[in-house]
Amino acid sequence: MKSSAKNVKLASVDDLFSTEESRADEHREKVVEIPLAQLHPFKNHPFKVKDDEAMADTAESIRQYGVLVPAIARPDTNGGYELIAGHRRHHASEIAGMETMPVIVRDLDDDAATIIMVDSNLQRENILPSERAFAYKMKLEAMKHQGARSDLTCSQVGNKSAGKKSSELLAEQVGQSKNQIFRYIRLTELIPPLLDMVDEKKIALNPAYELSFLTPEEQAQLVETMDYEQATPSLSQAQRMKKFSQEGKLTEDVILAIMSEEKKSDLDKVTFTSDTLRKYFPKSYTPQRMQETIIKLLEQWQRKRQQQQNR
Repeated sequence: MKSSAKNVKLASVDDLFSTEESRADEHREKVVEIPLAQLHPFKNHPFKVKDDEAMADTAESIRQYGVLVPAIARPDTNGGYELIAGHRRHHASEIAGMETMPVIVRDLDDDAATIIMVDSNLQRENILPSERAFAYKMKLEAMKHQGARSDLTCSQVGNKSAGKKSSELLAEQVGQSKNQIFRYIRLTELIPPLLDMVDEKKIALNPAYELSFLTPEEQAQLVETMDYEQATPSLSQAQRMKKFSQEGKLTEDVILAIMSEEKKSDLDKVTFTSDTLRKYFPKSYTPQRMQETIIKLLEQWQRKRQQQQNR
């Protein structure tokens, strides 16, 4: 017994503390520099990465100070890493000529990764309707999946157990009504040309919601008719097309008849074609210069009329 007791070696205080430190270090998130080429965009990432003025400013900031906020990524089964948050910073780093960027790597399942991806982008100031629509759709689906699982302890699931639906939770988190959430999600049923017009503010959200109930074929026909008529549908026109579509009566002729109607707002417009005006101006005149000249002539005409009336 004495000999066996001598062989027992007690851990020193330093060993105990170093073990605790190493354990804590293992669980502590680390920021690592990862080559840009090894970072891949998130699957079906709904947020657009544009080469606009804001992107140029971000790239210039990265040239001077580097990437101040690390991106978030997860290991990609096909090699490299899948970006979850930081797509704009990644592109700006490429523009700035960087080879790597700081990244926090996390092991996340699809639902958790989707929620983080959406939340990190919804904090931006300017979000397009199409981005918001697909983001809400993706997050709602992920939240529904999480709510159906019993192995999660996140706050979202805890709230769900209190009787709230995923759609109600999402509405609370993004500061929108549940009805508005579903109206945005409905926009994902629009074909790309129509959705682009919503982003470009050529079609308002309410008419766009009504048009989303048209079949893809009917929507494509509408795009052709809009181009031919050089007009976009009002809310009333969109609602009537939806009604005809649901009745199976929205033909090419019906779409043309509705879109060729003269809107009340058009009655106050005076339109000149370029061909009509060109014969009065030199060929070198740009449309902007033509407009400026017309305004000056109208101002002269107005002053002349006022002088005649004052005589």
